[in-house]
Amino acid sequence: MPFVITVLVILVILVALALWGVGMYNNLVTLRNRVKNGWAQIDVQLKQRADLIPNLVETVKGYAGHESTVLTQVTQARAGVVAAAANGDVAQRMTAENALSRALVNLQATAEAYPQLQANQNFMDLQAQLKALESKIAYARQFYNDIVLKYNTATETVPTNIVAGLFNFEQAQYFQVDETSRQVPQVRF
Repeated sequence: MPFVITVLVILVILVALALWGVGMYNNLVTLRNRVKNGWAQIDVQLKQRADLIPNLVETVKGYAGHESTVLTQVTQARAGVVAAAANGDVAQRMTAENALSRALVNLQATAEAYPQLQANQNFMDLQAQLKALESKIAYARQFYNDIVLKYNTATETVPTNIVAGLFNFEQAQYFQVDETSRQVPQVRF
């Protein structure tokens, strides 16, 4: 009889450990899927911004056509974003999006030098749309980075890191602003 009790206790412990492991695995899967969802939300906003940029560039071009360097920079940065999006590499996409953000700041700074452009209703509408999109992108990036923090913490802390290691859960990348994006743009006329 003591042997049967010992076997039952061992079985109960093994079942409890298995359920605990399944729970940790399911939590990691949930967090990984939330990271993917967070990136998908950013992707939607970034796509909308990329679609808005040609209209903005054309409007500015009508008033500040001789600012071809800035306009070319924005156009090339947008092309880089489209190429990175097609590639599917998240790190490359983040770099391209940061370059586009810098180019847009330069474009907006250039546009400020043209009062007649500032008075153009089409330009003002595009600026308002871009500002709203930038706010949404900032929120989506914050949400994404928050969920990446939770996911990465789960993959690094004991005992979840054991399950993460067994099933090859890898760290997710934060959406970070590169150092050049932190600098104030230089606009010269």
